[in-house]
Amino acid sequence: MAKAVVKAVKKTPTKSASKKPTARAKSNIQPHTYNIFEGVEKYFGFTKFKGTQEQAINSLLSGHDTFVIMPTGGGKSLCYQLPAMLMPGCAIIVSPLIALMKNQVDLVRGYSENDNVAHFLNSSLNKTQTNQVKADLLDGKTKLLYVAPETLTKQDNLEFFADLNISFFAVDEAHCISEWGHDFRPEYRRLREMMDEISPTIPVMALTATATPKVQSDIIKNLGLREPNVFLSSFNRDNLYYEIQPKLGKDATIKHIVKFISQNKGKSGIIYTLNRKTTEELAQILVANNIKAVAYHAGLDAKLRSDRQDKFLNEDVQVIVATVAFGMGIDKPDIRFVIHYNIPKSIENYYQETGRAGRDGLEGKCVLYYSHKDVSKLEHLMRDKPLSEREVGAQLINEMLGYAETSVCRRTVLLHYFGEVWDVSHCNGMCDNCKNPKEKIEANAKKEIIQAKKLSGDAECEDMRKTVREMIQ
Repeated sequence: MAKAVVKAVKKTPTKSASKKPTARAKSNIQPHTYNIFEGVEKYFGFTKFKGTQEQAINSLLSGHDTFVIMPTGGGKSLCYQLPAMLMPGCAIIVSPLIALMKNQVDLVRGYSENDNVAHFLNSSLNKTQTNQVKADLLDGKTKLLYVAPETLTKQDNLEFFADLNISFFAVDEAHCISEWGHDFRPEYRRLREMMDEISPTIPVMALTATATPKVQSDIIKNLGLREPNVFLSSFNRDNLYYEIQPKLGKDATIKHIVKFISQNKGKSGIIYTLNRKTTEELAQILVANNIKAVAYHAGLDAKLRSDRQDKFLNEDVQVIVATVAFGMGIDKPDIRFVIHYNIPKSIENYYQETGRAGRDGLEGKCVLYYSHKDVSKLEHLMRDKPLSEREVGAQLINEMLGYAETSVCRRTVLLHYFGEVWDVSHCNGMCDNCKNPKEKIEANAKKEIIQAKKLSGDAECEDMRKTVREMIQ
């Protein structure tokens, strides 16, 4: 079987002052016969498109490999959902999490009279349920099938899919294919091979909300995208307020969180923690303070996780305290705050998790509690990983550390990380550093900062780093 032609699209930083999304692609979108405006109103009730949705949809309908980089809340899902409804056959959507698949299937079914229009196929289904999904696929009733990459590794599934009329492949959360991405999944590396076995000529759409230029290049290469049309929207979320709070101790931090949530009574929010135990402890403390809260983590059984997710979506619960497993693809537009009880392991994690706030375009507050003790915990968790993973992980943590300790506009750091140039005058006080600028420090102190960062992590360096942080604060 011939290999797909791979062409990495060269990318350069773009300015976001105009706030207009950009489409970085060759002008190779050919006309097609589908009426996308009629379709989007018929199937989803919308009368217009947002950002680069229209161009991305036209690209896929024209048969081109398409790469969509769009921030959380930008409407990525519609870029493959509408083509799937319009084109003959069924689209296969690769998704990394069971919770994400369930949410997306429920969303599509909510727009349709027929539940069999969308299905997922993963390990959560029993044999009877699996057989029903396959029967609907054979009968041509299903337009969107969500699968985990592991589902495609099974030879009997590959043979079954090869006999179906597949319209296209969509790879959601495509950053999982890159070892430089924040959710690297080795199974994603085999997707090109498995897609070729099912149907090597149909178009592929890759989608992500978080991808640095390096990760974007990795995605194109490892998915074998063939001269793709690339649609890159601005990473700026101008309705989000970013703030870093010093973590001065467990009791003081929890007291501060309780006060913050009490001041935002009735507003939905997510608290992210590093481990399962902390999610349970924090949820119990919030409940004891008359805040409707539940914990969410991979240690809970699937039914309980699903029930708690639904309660949060239906506003029976105000706050969900979760590990990073929660939130991918969750369609709740009115989350008003995202709190990080621990520092995330990368800027990409942080960007994606904070991006779950304010998806409706209204206010969203993003508060991160930072201490070097949490950084040490992250470093400790990597101790048993292979050397290459430790090196990548250490770099990602150091970049997150730089963001937490910076005294400049936080948007400048965030957007620069994703290759986007940002004019600090457009922040308008929507981060703590622009709202309350930190006092400038002397040049010799700056030299000590640089020196401390160059030193290894011995005791002397640790003391110097602490001293420098006190000077900054």
